[in-house]
Amino acid sequence: MIESIQSPVTSRSKRLTSRRVAVAAMAVAVIALAIGIAVATDRPRSDRQWIPQQAVMAHADVRGESVFVKHVRNFSYTAEEAFTPAYDDRAYDLNALESVWFIVTPFSKRWRGPAHTFVSFGFADSQYVGISVEARREPDETTYSALTGLFRQYELIYVIGDERDLIGSRAVYGGYDVYVYPIRASRARIRALFLEMLSRANALATRPEFYNTLTNNCTSNVVDHVNHIVPRAVPHGIKTILPGYADEVAYSLGLIDNANSLDEARRRFRVNDDARRYVTTPEFSRRIRDN
Repeated sequence: MIESIQSPVTSRSKRLTSRRVAVAAMAVAVIALAIGIAVATDRPRSDRQWIPQQAVMAHADVRGESVFVKHVRNFSYTAEEAFTPAYDDRAYDLNALESVWFIVTPFSKRWRGPAHTFVSFGFADSQYVGISVEARREPDETTYSALTGLFRQYELIYVIGDERDLIGSRAVYGGYDVYVYPIRASRARIRALFLEMLSRANALATRPEFYNTLTNNCTSNVVDHVNHIVPRAVPHGIKTILPGYADEVAYSLGLIDNANSLDEARRRFRVNDDARRYVTTPEFSRRIRDN
């Protein structure tokens, strides 16, 4: 038998390599521990500096059958990041509330999964108001990151806004496909959903929460609201974690018109062409629904 004999140089190299690996592992562990401590000790706040689109939180005051919303966002745009800020105070008659719409905006044309979703409410007097659950960002966070959203780096905000702002900014100036689906629901449930979302929007001003990409995001909050009104109406799953498929879930449950194929529904309720045509008109909300 021939025994292998290691040279002193080889042995020394292996020892140096092992030490470097150990030092690197220790450095990673220290960094992970530091991040863990920072995450664990951080608390959500509402008094940070925010990007202009999320700098002002809306507040709703319900008085009998009337709802008064302060700071309804109504920006006007010339590009996705070029806008004139504006906020309105608006009144809504709960007796005139008659429809709810589910809006889906995929981030990519190649892979539908990542997306933003929100809802909008329609009134008999032709008013529409959108409520968009978003990751509230600070000025140095120029774009949303799903990875960053896992680590308590964003707070949660309910943006209440005019449809020409919430839909127009995405469909016309952002270059995203936008689908506006009418939801099948009774007026009583639409009213309950509207009031519950307004209540949560108010609560976040005094009890801020961290956004989470998986558990406290745009779609999970809408699903939670719906399930609170109608228990287990919408199951949580991978297609709500990937919001671009949320319309497929709603279609399968019959919440949106499923008389024809899902592809046909998507073609029918994609509003980009009409949004571009009517984005500057007061009849924007009605026009994008004339199909």
